[in-house]
Amino acid sequence: MSARTHRAATLWFARALVAALALLVGACGLNRPLARQAATLVAQERPGDLDCDRADHCAIASPYADLADRARNEDRANAPAHYVDVLEQGEESLALRIHLIRAAKKSIDIQTFIWAEDDAGWLVLDELVAAARRGVKVRILADQLFSLDDVEWLSRIARAHANLEFRLYNPTFDEAVTQPVEFAAGVLCCFSRFNQRMHNKLFLVDGEIGIAGGRNVENRYFDWDQTFDYRDRDVLVIGPRSGAQMQASFDRFWTHPRATPLTRLNDVNRYIVEDGISHNPLRAPESADLARIDALRARALDAKAMRLLAERALRVGRVDYFSDAPDKADRAGDPALLALTSRISDLLVHAQREIVLETPYLVLSGKARKVFRSLHKRAPPVRVIVSTNSLAATDAFYVYALSYKYKKRYLRRYGFEIHEFKPFPADAADFIADYDALSGGEHGGRYKRYAQAPLKRGGVRLGLHAKSLVIDGAIAIIGSHNFDPRSDDYNTESGFIIDDAAIAARVRGAVLRNAEPQNAWTIAPRERSGVLARVNEAISDVSTALPLFDLWPFRYASSFELKPGCAPSLPGDADFYACHVDVGDFPEVDLPLKTIYTRIVTAFGAGLVGIL
Repeated sequence: MSARTHRAATLWFARALVAALALLVGACGLNRPLARQAATLVAQERPGDLDCDRADHCAIASPYADLADRARNEDRANAPAHYVDVLEQGEESLALRIHLIRAAKKSIDIQTFIWAEDDAGWLVLDELVAAARRGVKVRILADQLFSLDDVEWLSRIARAHANLEFRLYNPTFDEAVTQPVEFAAGVLCCFSRFNQRMHNKLFLVDGEIGIAGGRNVENRYFDWDQTFDYRDRDVLVIGPRSGAQMQASFDRFWTHPRATPLTRLNDVNRYIVEDGISHNPLRAPESADLARIDALRARALDAKAMRLLAERALRVGRVDYFSDAPDKADRAGDPALLALTSRISDLLVHAQREIVLETPYLVLSGKARKVFRSLHKRAPPVRVIVSTNSLAATDAFYVYALSYKYKKRYLRRYGFEIHEFKPFPADAADFIADYDALSGGEHGGRYKRYAQAPLKRGGVRLGLHAKSLVIDGAIAIIGSHNFDPRSDDYNTESGFIIDDAAIAARVRGAVLRNAEPQNAWTIAPRERSGVLARVNEAISDVSTALPLFDLWPFRYASSFELKPGCAPSLPGDADFYACHVDVGDFPEVDLPLKTIYTRIVTAFGAGLVGIL
């Protein structure tokens, strides 16, 4: 084929692709007649009768409602009052959510990045429908791309009850479910909008009791997955001031044009119209473990266990809920959108002694790099301890590859002490909630039957998903923000900034536990000496600095395992290499393709830092 013919063919293909995309985009606009027809059917079918005629809508008694009363009574203009608890265990966090749904008297507002059609997703939905039937106003806002890709489920939710509303944020081409062709079209034609996702996680009851952090609504966030679970963290905050902040943030997202009601999504409307009037309720997945679901409901209703859990909450003064604007990506130059990033940066800049950071994805924005470099240049430098995922534990190897690329920069230029989480941490069994103990042994251990811990290779793999920052042991930041470029520039994020030493100590202790030798590998420079080592390091530096073609295989740093009988030590200590063994770049990864892909992204993915 001649060069001229090749150019003509390329131009024809490009025009054909653009035309196809234009047709696809045009065809995928909202079908307004169908939307009106579906809305009419939903209005006719959706029940409005209530199961309860009491003023409190038959809410169960809850110690958390008592804490809300106390916070309201203790709050003063110059002395805010909150009650706070850090939630480390997955099942415990899920049981608390179910308990709070049962205890709701007026409203429940939920915001999430992922809502799955699994046991946890169905259990929470089933409880919310029951709350709506009691008379509680329920609103759910989920990001569309990774939530509920079963149109039948969504059609049932749309018709569940007049008190329950469900919206999807930023749907692709007015569809609830994004097919592969639509995904590709969204990337090619509307990338800026398609790439911006709502990453917020918020669970708010009666405008005063809130949970925010890293957990989505899916089995793996609550230790219920049989192959891969997350070690995550969220925080319960009770109080009128933070409650008002959470409510205002949710309302802002709920009323935004990108928050789309189910009756304005073509695939849902089509199903509703074709299905006609139907009174079939939302059913549990065929694979659901109903015994486990019933056991967790029993835990949520165990008054003694919930009372003991509530007693962990600490009285705290200042707590701020932070949240980005729903149209963050459209207003990149707006100074108001930099308020959160600027506040976090300001807190970091004023650190005096120590920063403890936990993030699943160690990829820093340009602004963060400048801050950490200046902190390391101080005399003495601020200590920075980082807990993050290893390749074996991560759920996103392509993001890990970019962290792998810049390990020398993190160690040398910023002085990070990096600990990479193992997929089978030794303390996994300790994170299984022992509700039998919480309830004083009254249940004969029956709750523990459904707990599975990853205690051997080939068992349930774990990965870090918590996003937390502790500054000088005094201030804790817990939320959905990964402290990376995507969280800074694209996704909307939310969480809490808690100005309290006791809560900071809890979070710091949990992060450092994840970084202990039995749970994580220590990242350190390889033990080298001589001219060849210096030549290798120089070549590696040049290769890393290149935007592409970082193909040099001999890296500056490696993963180290503590030897039996040795006390933990840090890179730079005299006995570090005597007490640690180099286990290589990617310990416990037995899939060659994964390591190859990681090296490819390391070589060619530098320009994708902000997107990944």
